[in-house]
This record gives sequence, structure tokens and C-alpha cells, in this order.
Amino acid sequence: MTEVALFLALGTVAVGLGAALALRVLPTVRLQLVGLALLSVVLPLGGVLASGWVMFHMHDDAKILAVSSAAALSAVVGALLLARWILKPIDRLRAASAELAAGDLSVRAPERGPGELAEMGGAFNAMAASIERLFEARRELVAWASHDLRTPLASMQVMLEAIDDGLADPAEYLPALHEQVRTLSTLVDDLFELARIDAGVLTVEIREAEINGLVEQCVRGLEAEARLKGIRLETRLEQPPPRVRCAPDKVERVLYNLLTNALRHTPTDGSIAVVVTPDRGDVTVSVEDTGEGVSEEVGERMFERFWRGDSSRTSPGSGLGLAIARGLVEAQGGRIWAEDRSEGGARVAFTLPAAAG
Repeated sequence: MTEVALFLALGTVAVGLGAALALRVLPTVRLQLVGLALLSVVLPLGGVLASGWVMFHMHDDAKILAVSSAAALSAVVGALLLARWILKPIDRLRAASAELAAGDLSVRAPERGPGELAEMGGAFNAMAASIERLFEARRELVAWASHDLRTPLASMQVMLEAIDDGLADPAEYLPALHEQVRTLSTLVDDLFELARIDAGVLTVEIREAEINGLVEQCVRGLEAEARLKGIRLETRLEQPPPRVRCAPDKVERVLYNLLTNALRHTPTDGSIAVVVTPDRGDVTVSVEDTGEGVSEEVGERMFERFWRGDSSRTSPGSGLGLAIARGLVEAQGGRIWAEDRSEGGARVAFTLPAAAG
């Protein structure tokens, strides 16, 4: 009799352990918990039925108690094993979170285990990567801003020392000092504008406006500089003039940045054209030049702040103009991109939402 009871007890324990191990292969925590709940009900119920069978055939209460206890024990053991299986990924994720909070931005959580925990690990890793990129961008911003601020300040310091030592006439260096002050002022304004864009506090007053008038006004402001460099500056505007929903002052800022960049990279006797074309629900404004063009890498990275390459179209300026242009365009619901022209040169274009009707 004892052998039968022991066989039933061990059999119940074995079934419980096997079921608990089988629950580990279920893809989600939700399914594992549902399986555990079913196991905790079915296994004791099976034990009760088995004990009833024993009671009916053997009339031995001790055996009934042994079988019931084994069923309950197997359910508890299975639950503990499954809980450990679920908690291990959570503990790893918690350890990774503690390392990230301590300053290790390279730490990543394992993306394995039940579905929900694997997804949580993936989300954590995406967050950690975003934080790492943010800190790297801040480091680069500080480094480049320090460099660009130091250069004009050093030049001003040298000129002021020369004036103090009587080695130069103040009137001789006055225009240069004014120019350096303008450079510093422009850089500080750009940094402030970029900070507002990054913080999401940039305010734009969207209203309907005629895009042709904005283009012509901006082109007129740069005609003298283009003529001085021997560059032909022209417009190709759509008739009748399309109307767009935009912040006119921000559009002029974007156009000024794009035209200034094009003038910097267009050789003498070259040409620059501003082209306006309606495109479904948008209006595309493109600045096309006959300069050196843009490679695929430059086209992808030229809107990054402070990025400069050997043939980059963001040098020798501060490297902020195109980054600010992208932020301003996106704040108005448009997009901006750069590409090579089949005729030679580069095309930098952005879109603005067309006005209703």
C-alpha cells in the first residue's frame, strides 16, 4: 500500500515539475501566469481525484493525505520555479537601470525572456541609446561652441592689446572689432535659437502668406553680395503665386540660411536659383546652385549641428545655420533635404503646407 501511495505522490510531483518547466516556453508573462493558475487548480484537483480513487479501493486515509499533500507541494514548487524564471530578466533589467543611473551610458539590458520582458529590454536599450546620443551631442555642442567663441575673442584680444601698447591706431582696428562683435552676436543668437528648438519651446505664429513675396524679399537682400561675387541670383516662381501656411519670419530665416550657404559654395560666374513648385498638398521651395554638389554622406549629415567635413557645405560658418533651418521647417510642419542635381551642383529644398483652397 505504501508503495502505491509513494508512486502516486512522486507521479504527481513529477507531473507538476514537468508542467512548470513547460510553462517556461510560453512566449509571454501573461500566458505563463494563466498556465500557472490552471496548473494550481488542475494539479490539486487531480490529486483529489486520485485520492478518491485510493480511498475507494484501499480505504486508507493516510494515503489520501499523502497524495493531496504531494499535489499541493508540486503546485507550490512549480509556482516557485516559474516565479524565478520570470524574475531573473526583471533583476537583470533592474541592474542595468542602476548602472545607467550611476552614469554608465553604454550599459544595455538583455532582450530575452518572456515577450513583455523582452520588449521592455528593447525599450530600455532604445532609451539608453537616445540618452547616450544626447550626451554626445551636448559634448560636441560645448566643444564646437567653445572653439567658435574662442577664435573671435582671441582676435579681439590681440587687437585691443595692440591698441593699448600703442602699436596700432584705434581707427585702424575699429571695423575689424565691429565685425568680430557681429560674428559673436550671430553665434550667440544661433545657439539661443537652437536651444529653443531642442527644448521644444520655439513659438511660431502660423498664418497664410504668399510664398513668392517672401522669396523675392529674401533674394533682394542678398543680390548685392551675389553681384560682388560674380554670381547670378534668380528666381523661378509659380504663377499665380501659391499661398502657404507658415511663419513668414521663420521662412525668411530658412531661405537666408540656404542662400548664404549656396553663395559660400558657388564659384564665380556660377548661378543660384530659387524655385517654387506646388506639390499636392505642399509647396516646395528649393535653392539650386552650380557649385560642387553634395555627396550622399554630406546630404545626410549637413543638417547636423556643428558638422564639418573636408567638402562639407556647412563650412566655414558656425555649422548651425542648416541645423536651425531644419528645426524651423519642421516646426512649421514641413521637411527639408539636400541632393545632387543632374545638371551639376546641389539642390536644397524644403516644403511648407499649402493653404486651404
